[in-house]
Amino acid sequence: MSTVAGEMDHHDHHHHAPSGITRWLFTTNHKDIGSMYLWFSFIMFLVGGSMAMVIRAELFQPGLQLVDPHFFNQMTTVHGLIMVFGAVMPAFTGLANWMVPMMIGAPDMALPRMNNWSFWILPFAFAILLASLFMEGGGPAFGWTFYAPLSTTYSSDSTALFVFSVHIMGISSIMGAINVIVTIMNMRAPGMTYMKMPLFVWTWFITAFLLIAVMPVLAGAVTMVLTDKYFGTSFFDAAGGGDPVLFQHIFWFFGHPEVYIMILPSFGIVSAIIPAFSRKKLFGYSSMVYATAAIAGLSFLVWAHHMFTTGMPVAAEIFFMYATMLISVPTGVKVFNWVATMWRGSISFETPMLFALAFVILFTIGGFSGLMLAITPVDFQYHDTYFVVAHFHYVLVSGAIFSIMAAAYYWLPKWTGHMYDETLAKWHFWCSLISVNVLFFPMHFAGLAGMPRRIPDYSLQFADINQIVSIGGFAFGLSQLIFLAVVIKCVRGGEKAPAKPWDGAEGLEWTVPSPAPYHTFETPPEVK
Repeated sequence: MSTVAGEMDHHDHHHHAPSGITRWLFTTNHKDIGSMYLWFSFIMFLVGGSMAMVIRAELFQPGLQLVDPHFFNQMTTVHGLIMVFGAVMPAFTGLANWMVPMMIGAPDMALPRMNNWSFWILPFAFAILLASLFMEGGGPAFGWTFYAPLSTTYSSDSTALFVFSVHIMGISSIMGAINVIVTIMNMRAPGMTYMKMPLFVWTWFITAFLLIAVMPVLAGAVTMVLTDKYFGTSFFDAAGGGDPVLFQHIFWFFGHPEVYIMILPSFGIVSAIIPAFSRKKLFGYSSMVYATAAIAGLSFLVWAHHMFTTGMPVAAEIFFMYATMLISVPTGVKVFNWVATMWRGSISFETPMLFALAFVILFTIGGFSGLMLAITPVDFQYHDTYFVVAHFHYVLVSGAIFSIMAAAYYWLPKWTGHMYDETLAKWHFWCSLISVNVLFFPMHFAGLAGMPRRIPDYSLQFADINQIVSIGGFAFGLSQLIFLAVVIKCVRGGEKAPAKPWDGAEGLEWTVPSPAPYHTFETPPEVK
């Protein structure tokens, strides 16, 4: 550690940031790269959200109003891909870049040049994906899960661009994950043992191993799609001796751990915020670490619960049913520990705490609907209905996205050196909370009544419920503009933030001034 700090002193006599466009192009500073990831993910969030607006506008009334069914399918597909790979994952990577070195007392990430590279290939990946929408025959229209034969036999020529962009996203994720692991293993401050690391660092450490394990599986799946479509192989074509269900096995072996990649860092964020605003230590720290590891391990044993209706043997269905229900145990441990942390705490309700509380409650609703979907005979009814849409949006919007919002409000004073506008932030919270429930809660009932998902038209009986859902969707989308206003206002100025703006907050990041200096720890701090 000291040698690293010594080298940094040696190289860096000027302690100010370089300026202009080159600062951002060539930067190896973890804070700059973290900021670029966060802004990029927010832009992608707005792009993916505008696609959701197209979907909800079309579904406002039964019948075909605004877009043709093929374009509707392109919107559902690209909306999913952008939200998963362009909004949620880069936001978490941005938070990791910003906070992990500060939390463990490191001067920077371990592999700074690779860090720059892993960010800068992302805009090109999404430019390629979005450009495919303008090709003859349109962009990808086979769902974000790109099941064969929809993505092979029946897809348009833009499939090649889609495959290329997914490969680039995967490369970026793997490089980011390697960087996180190397940084955490090699650059912790003296005295910072593994079991003293903040939970956000732990959850990201485990997430990084998941990324390295499953991203190559996704690369394999898209490559097989590519060769089936363009090079005459038949991995997924029964006529040539292949099997379309094989695609689903490969995809979901990536896809289910991926779901946890998008929620584990949330657990770390909420485990930082709830103790800070309850002014108490986190209840059951070590059980939280083990529960995170258990969730990560079990996530590899449940992939086929997405495939109960594909005609698996009954023994396999029973195995995947029980394995899926088992994941709710470590998740329940986490929810219990958060509630126990708040118990008899001296709680105050600033915006980060509001988002964290909403996360706990709404994520739990998503968890319960997940338990319902885990029960095989019942899933035969729910499968591919709006019930599934409601389930995973509760986990990913009021789960992952809300935790990212909570993190942004929690660390904004540290990033910018200014306190954000609390009144405006509360407006953002309440508008988001109400609209997100108007948007997704009624979908449960539409799904239970049999409304299929990914369709541009529907039966007349679902007209009223879809109108309510669409209104909720537009309200939720517009609410995010308040968030943009809060962040811009905070960046531009405002009340000066102290080094520790939240009196219950713990951790090394609150020992440095706000805004955090360009180089944080020239000499590593001692952790007692």
